Amino acid sequence: MTDVRRSLPAIGTLLEYGGVRQLLADAPRELVTSAVRRAVEQARHNPAAAPKDETGWVHAIATEVDAALERSLRPVINATGVVLHTNLGRAPLAMQALTAAQDVAAGYSTLEYDLAAGMRGSRHRHCAKLLAELTGAEDAFVVNNCAAALVLGLNTLADGRDVIISRGELVEIGGSFRVPSIMAKSGATLVEVGTTNRTHAADYQAAITPRTAAIVSVHRSNFAIEGFVSSVSPSALAPIAKAAGISLIHDFGSGLMLDLSAWGLKGEPTAADAVSAGSAVVLMSGDKLLGGPQSGIVLGTRAAVSAMRENPLARALRVDKLTLGALEATLELYRDPAVAVREVPILRMITATADAVAARAAALAARLTAAGIAATVVSTDATVGGGAFPTARIPSSAVVLTVANADSTDAALRAWRIPVVGRIADRRILLDVRTVPDAHDDLLVSAVTGALTR
Repeated sequence: MTDVRRSLPAIGTLLEYGGVRQLLADAPRELVTSAVRRAVEQARHNPAAAPKDETGWVHAIATEVDAALERSLRPVINATGVVLHTNLGRAPLAMQALTAAQDVAAGYSTLEYDLAAGMRGSRHRHCAKLLAELTGAEDAFVVNNCAAALVLGLNTLADGRDVIISRGELVEIGGSFRVPSIMAKSGATLVEVGTTNRTHAADYQAAITPRTAAIVSVHRSNFAIEGFVSSVSPSALAPIAKAAGISLIHDFGSGLMLDLSAWGLKGEPTAADAVSAGSAVVLMSGDKLLGGPQSGIVLGTRAAVSAMRENPLARALRVDKLTLGALEATLELYRDPAVAVREVPILRMITATADAVAARAAALAARLTAAGIAATVVSTDATVGGGAFPTARIPSSAVVLTVANADSTDAALRAWRIPVVGRIADRRILLDVRTVPDAHDDLLVSAVTGALTR
């Protein structure tokens, strides 16, 4: 029997096929040539699946070219019902933030230039006045994320000395990163007090020694402990730290700027609340409930913030002009809370009424049904996500796709040009509408229709 591998076309022959020549007109020659080699190599390793004719070879090579050209970081439609989905990039940016980032990206900017003085300036001045205005902090600046802010704060205020933290606050955040591991990298020595469920003010006071530099309070934003529990608030820790002449560092985390209790979301302090509690520094995320780009925001006293800003480590943790531009534009929206709720995508998703979400879901289901796809609507509960309001459930609605095989349909949706990420429940696909921006309704219908009928 003849070995199929002996009859595989030569690379040069494949490059002369008409369909491959068209690929060469649209993509770099080296990329197409590499795709041809990969297609031949696959046929050599799996002769039974080798293309049988020119059409088959062109398809196999085009598939390899498409895979090579496909970007790894791509937009997706989030239909999971998790508003701040960490795996899907957390907060989508407001249009004002996108415009600001584009403005500073398109040319030169005042990133480190003082126009009034006509000389070098500091990128750390950007957003500082606005953050102080919105939160009541004496000073502020921005680093690349909240974990970085915590490391920088500890390294600045407690390097080589002890920091006290409750055992109930030794939390694990996304990606298996744990607060004690992050803190240990700062050069400070952790001193744990209390127990998992109960820590008292006396526990902190008893642990203070001449080696103590700070108390750290970590907001438990991604889980809740109920029952026989006790903890000490930052406002109660502040006088303890002051009396001992040490710093209080508050890892506030979520970045909430507005009180959302009017929409049923209670128990999460705002940034202004955290600052007024009396900590030396308050650290929070810019890309969670604030709704801006990934960043870590440092708020606090002039002395503490200035010391952190002057730490050489701050240069390694600094943010670029795109982040600063987008964050500044996002913060400007908070000068008018009504504008923020309307324009910041995450706030608009969280505060949308259940009736409005249900109406959109019904309209989407009707359009999909008209396209020949079995679609209905079911009531669901969305979540805030991103380590915020861990017990909150937001009434929502999802489009239900009743399909023969939920797993293969889910894979098809994820493989579409604009991937759709939903969830599977009871062998059905659920596409929660609350986390789909209303401007993307047409895109969702197009993607689902294309993925399920191709």
